[in-house]
Amino acid sequence: MVFLFRCLIQFSNRNLLYGEAMLKPNVLRRKKDFSAIYNKGKSIGERYVVLFYKKNGLAYNRTAFLASKKVGNSIRRNRARRLMKESYREFEADLEKGFDFIWIARNTIINLKCADVKKSMEAAMRKSGTLNRGRNSKVMRFEKDHHITH
Repeated sequence: MVFLFRCLIQFSNRNLLYGEAMLKPNVLRRKKDFSAIYNKGKSIGERYVVLFYKKNGLAYNRTAFLASKKVGNSIRRNRARRLMKESYREFEADLEKGFDFIWIARNTIINLKCADVKKSMEAAMRKSGTLNRGRNSKVMRFEKDHHITH
């Protein structure tokens, strides 16, 4: 048991020494990624959010959720980001892979319900053409996962 614990500590220290922290790969972090999306990507404005997006050449999507000080104090900005993250999580599986997304909250997002934000974000995704929704997507995913054909 002690040996296992020592190995675990050595492994985690080695990762931290080489700069390989256990970060989520699907989150945008670097300034050059943000600059590339803003400069070379496309944007879509909706009532409550603005979407910037660009192909990233990866097998997965990367996202960032932003709320400026125009949205309000830190409590309102954090709530706006939480609303956007939850709304995104609900339709994330239906998105095409290989894109970078930056979601920016507008100041109109204050005092909204999650369903309103989800509708706005879904409309932006439809306009961008990155949302793959045919008939009921949950049924389609179940059929695909269980190899059911009609």
